[in-house]
Amino acid sequence: MQTVVITGGTDGLGKGLALHYLRRGARVLAVGSTPAKGEALLAQAATISAAGRAVFLQADLTSVAATRGLVATVESACPSVDKLILCAQRYRLFGSRTVTREGFEHSFALAYLSRYVLGHGLRTALESAPQPVIMNVATPGIPLGRIHWDDPQLTCRYSGFKATLQSFRANDLLGVAFAALHADTPIRYVGYNPGMVSTGMPDHLPQPLRTLTKASFTLLATPAAKAVTPMARLLDEPPRERFSAYRTTRRLPLKGPAFNQADALRLHHLTHDLINAV
Repeated sequence: MQTVVITGGTDGLGKGLALHYLRRGARVLAVGSTPAKGEALLAQAATISAAGRAVFLQADLTSVAATRGLVATVESACPSVDKLILCAQRYRLFGSRTVTREGFEHSFALAYLSRYVLGHGLRTALESAPQPVIMNVATPGIPLGRIHWDDPQLTCRYSGFKATLQSFRANDLLGVAFAALHADTPIRYVGYNPGMVSTGMPDHLPQPLRTLTKASFTLLATPAAKAVTPMARLLDEPPRERFSAYRTTRRLPLKGPAFNQADALRLHHLTHDLINAV
């Protein structure tokens, strides 16, 4: 039986993937922050005869300590992990700068640091599986944003857009660095941009942008259930290369600053120092 770990696994694309793999007989550990959504997923799993294989793990992924605790929980429960799918995200495009209790800027912590800790932390469990895959659901192929090397926590001139875009670019480099650092690993790391998908993302936006975004999603976005299909195909049959990037079904060339290996390793070492100072 395969073991699939999904952050953001109780909503949107993460939930769609959780149900997909539950239907296929896998054990799914769905990570989320909201117990009600976790209970709803478990109830839905029961309707497809998957109650015994669905597990909800509540975790605060804005916390490095809590994410490390999640790694320990997964390792103690599972001798191996076949697929690690990183979907957890909550956009904070507006409002003032918010920091976690450990002092990290919110978007940097949730959308990037949690993925760094989980990918590296679960590497041994993944390497115990026959065909391990990490899928980092982000925005490769979108040429926006940059790493603010002199101020990654954006203590000066903060904006929610700037913080969100920096987390996007950090996740591209995260996959590049993972492949470079672990040259002998059997893990295949896939950066994946699902395009516009109909999820609950607009619920976190202020009005009137919330209404406008929901209207555009109705017209243009791919339903989550349909968007899961190409993702599952990649997860089940990953490329041979240690790192690859896709925008929906189109494979992206690993060129340009988004995938620069020197920058990727620089960010890895910066991140290592940041989280080990906690």
